[in-house]
Amino acid sequence: MSATNQPGSEAQDDEDDYMNMTFEDTQAPKETSLQRTQRLKKEARARGAVKSKAQIAEEEAAARERALATSMLDDPRAKKSKGLAMMAKMGFTGGGLGKKTDDGTPQGRTEPIHLSLKDDRGGIGMDSEKKRRFREAAEEQGIAPDAKAPKLDPDEYRERVRKEREDAKLEQQFFAAQRLAERMDDEQSGEDAGSKADADDDGSGSEAEQKKRPKASHSSKPLKSVSILYRGLVRHREEKERVRRMRYDLEQSLSRLPTYEEEDDDPDYKTALGKAGTVYATAEDLDEEDPEQDEFDALDVRERLERLLKHLREQHRYCFWCKMAYPDAEMDGCPGLTEEDHD
Repeated sequence: MSATNQPGSEAQDDEDDYMNMTFEDTQAPKETSLQRTQRLKKEARARGAVKSKAQIAEEEAAARERALATSMLDDPRAKKSKGLAMMAKMGFTGGGLGKKTDDGTPQGRTEPIHLSLKDDRGGIGMDSEKKRRFREAAEEQGIAPDAKAPKLDPDEYRERVRKEREDAKLEQQFFAAQRLAERMDDEQSGEDAGSKADADDDGSGSEAEQKKRPKASHSSKPLKSVSILYRGLVRHREEKERVRRMRYDLEQSLSRLPTYEEEDDDPDYKTALGKAGTVYATAEDLDEEDPEQDEFDALDVRERLERLLKHLREQHRYCFWCKMAYPDAEMDGCPGLTEEDHD
């Protein structure tokens, strides 16, 4: 009896052979209109997205590294290169440049020339020009170009910064004391002048006439007659006012032609409208040198401030730190002259 006629042979043939089964490729589902619209929108957003500078720089760096890592000889376009053909005629077959050694290895460069990217706007040779100027400046100061910079001490740096801030604070206090001393001296001189005028008039004259009396002004007298303690403040204010007046006169003169002049305008009318030239009485010696002022400015700010504070205490019985004037010269209740005494 053959094997095919055995009772279990039909059951064995009906069983599936899972080891040798083949699966037909299923057809991809057709894209719906909604999916197609979403895909197109996504692609449009990707194309229209503006890349940041960091992304652009990263892509450029990746492309540059990829290009440097790829040999130009392997490029299919290299076969049509005229330069490569000329080098092949001269004996170049690839590898490094230069004469080969006894074992056949090239001695020349086998890597591409390193690229040096410029991040600034300086032209070619700008760096070497800066180095040359730096060497010349170092030679003029007697410093070796290759000398190392001295190591900065943190304690010394903190001490220097502290001193600079303290000096700036003292300068501000000095200017405030200058303005105060000038104002108090002017008030005192005005009271003295008023009392002297009253004594000369013996009580005669109306109140309106007394108001018309001219007051003392720094602009009408030489700068050297001003106290040295605040003479620099007055000089700076005079120079600033003169520049402002000159600029104002220039702006007024540019509004009309120099030859234009109205016949009906009288001098008072021109002055009221600001058409007449401005007459400003500056100090007589504003442009002259003042050695006494230069010597005072050369002093340390602490010494200048101390002289101002002594002037306020002696002449006006006023303490700059207490912010008050005392009734007598003893100034009972004031701790002292310096700011540390008032802490």
